[in-house]
Order: sequence, then C-alpha cells, then structure tokens
Amino acid sequence: MDNEIQLISDGDGLAVIGNATDVDRFLVSEGLSSKDLGLQRLRSVFGTGAAAAQAGSEIAANSGRWVKLTPKSAALVKKYGLRESSKTGFSTGVLKGPKGQIRGFVEFAKAPRSFLANPAVLASAAGIMAQLAMQQTMDEITDYLVTIDEKVDDVLRAQKDTALARMIGVGFVIEEAMTIREKRGRVDEITWSKVQTAPTTIAETQAYALRQLDAIAVKLEGKAKIGDLAATAKEAESMVREWLAVLARCFQLQDAMAVLELDRVLDASPEELDGHRLGLKAARQDRLEHISRSTERLVARMNAAAGTANTKVLLHPTKSPAVVQSSNHVVSGVHDFHGRLGIESGRQSSDARRWVEAAVEARDKALETGAKGVDAARNLGNETLDRASSVKGKLSSGIAERARRRRGHEEERHGES
Repeated sequence: MDNEIQLISDGDGLAVIGNATDVDRFLVSEGLSSKDLGLQRLRSVFGTGAAAAQAGSEIAANSGRWVKLTPKSAALVKKYGLRESSKTGFSTGVLKGPKGQIRGFVEFAKAPRSFLANPAVLASAAGIMAQLAMQQTMDEITDYLVTIDEKVDDVLRAQKDTALARMIGVGFVIEEAMTIREKRGRVDEITWSKVQTAPTTIAETQAYALRQLDAIAVKLEGKAKIGDLAATAKEAESMVREWLAVLARCFQLQDAMAVLELDRVLDASPEELDGHRLGLKAARQDRLEHISRSTERLVARMNAAAGTANTKVLLHPTKSPAVVQSSNHVVSGVHDFHGRLGIESGRQSSDARRWVEAAVEARDKALETGAKGVDAARNLGNETLDRASSVKGKLSSGIAERARRRRGHEEERHGES
C-alpha cells in the first residue's frame, strides 16, 4: 500500500518497512541514519506454494531499513504510539499519511498482507534486526580498538596461554566465514562446519582476561604504602588497557558467531529462528553482566586507591597525584569500553588534590586550632585574674579588719592605765 510505513522495534533497533520512496522520506523527515534491513533474505521462510508466491511478491515490493535505537530513535516509539505485544515482545505499528507525505497517526495492522500480521515474517525480521544490532556493536568495537591503538594480536602473541594463542586463528576463521556470508547471502553447512568449535576457544580467552583483571584488583587492594600503591596503579594502567582490548575482541567474535548462527538457523530451520534468537540474546546479556561485574570491581578498587592517595597528598606530594592520575585513566578506559559494548555505567573520577591545597588546609586547621587555644588561654587568664582579684579583695578585707581590731585593743589598754 502506498504511503504506508510499518514500524517494528525489538528494544535494540527500529525496522522501517514500506515503499522505498516512503521509507526514505520518513527517515529524512526524522533525521535518522539507517542500514539496509535485507528483506530479500526472508524468502527462505515460506517454502513453496501460493502463499509463498504471495509473500515473495510482497517482500519484493517493499524496502526495509534498520535504525539503531538511540535516545533520538527510541523517542519515535513513544511519539508514534507503537503497541508492545506481550507475546512477541515487539513494539509495532503502521504509520499512514496523505499521499506524498508521512505524518499524522498510527493504525495497527489488520490486513493479512501486512508484515506485522504474519508471525513467521515478523520473527524472521526480528532475527535479521538482531544480526544488524550485533554487527553495529562489532563495528563500534573495531573503532574502539583503533582508538586505543591496541594491536590485540600482539597482546595475544605475548601470552603463553594456549587458549590465547588459538584465539588468533579463531579470529581468522570467523572473519573468513563472515566474508563468505557477505558474498553468498547465507551460511551453508560447509561454512558453518569451519567455525563450530570457535565458541569454546573464545570463552576460554574471555575467562582468562577476566581473571587477569580480577588479579589486578586484588593486587591493588593489598597495597598500604603509598609508594607501593603508586607503582601498582601505574602498572595497572597499561595492563588493564591490554586486557580490555582482549575482552573487546572476544565480544566482537562472539557477536560474529551469533550472526553466523542465526543465518544458519534461518537457512536450515526457519521455524526455530525466533526461539534461537531469544536464546542468543539471553546468553549475550549473561556475558555482559559477567564482564560488567568484573570491571566494576576493578573500578571500585581504583577509586579506593585514589581516595587513599588523596588523604596522604601532604606527606607524598609526588606519588599521591600519580596514583590518582593512573586511577582516572583506568576508570575512563573502562567507561569507554562499557560504552562500546552497551553496558550502562557511571564514570567516577577522582581529582588529585594539589599539595599546596592540602598544605593550606593543614595550615588553616592549625591556625584555627591555635586561635581556639589563644581564646582559651585568654578566657582562662581572665578567669584567673578575676579569681585573684576576688582573693586579693578578701585578703585585703581580712587584713584591714584585723588591723582595726588590734588598734581597738591598744586603745582599751591605754584607757585603763
């Protein structure tokens, strides 16, 4: 149907399906960048027969684009009032408007021709959306590795662990399979057989990298002297950078495996695609949470080290700021790493206290204490003087009284004589 836009959101992305002109107009009007959804790959869902022919013609007549769900694109779900299905978990709707423009209101699909009315097509579209979301993350990880200028293969080669050494070869095999998939548009049995054992190696490497980060956190916790803490924090700065790069590469390859796996299921057992997609999504979330727990523990230890250093800056004016600087570099690196993987985290950095500021603070406290001492001495002195004056007055009065009594006795004796 002309001028009809069908929207599907799975929480990670937004699919925009319809006539190519209408889809492009909609995306331009909303200022959104997008990728090809690849609807032609859905033909394998239908098999043969009249229904398949009808569905195939509908797929051919439509264009599909995928938009990463950002705060801006997520606002469209609310703006156009998409309805979330408790059964599928998708938010869907059909946007219609007058001929030649997209605006106005949302109608929910009722026509049998609609993508949204066909559970098999909807599930398959969701599988492709999941692949695009993971490929987007893979691209962002590639950018991340370039940004930190870290050659992961060099890091892996420097290690003696067998699992890390195998990681390089696994990466080559997966990249080759992704290239074949790109050229052929599918993952056949031969291609899949080459990568089937890769997840085990990737998981071993990920576990090893996480243990290294945990060991760094424990080592920091055991340092009490500021000199030892400064040396350990500086060492952690470079080591954490390397192990985060290894973790990023692991996650990138795991997403690539999931993309290949979904293609294989779509090709071999399309009716199982949605269940497989949900399983992969749950497993991916588990990996994210595991990585988040380990890296957050490290961040907590780095912040604690910075806090300790800040309390000793007056006695260690050089080493204390160095600890804080190393801590901030590590925390910033973890925060950037989290962002590339889609992990929500708060960045907390510690500003190094300057020696002068600490000295001024110490001086002010001393002066404040001294001033209080002077005031106390003054008060004590005044009280002492008051007491002395009172005693002096009492003594003077007593002496005067005794003198009067003595004169009185002398006058009485003279009178008698």
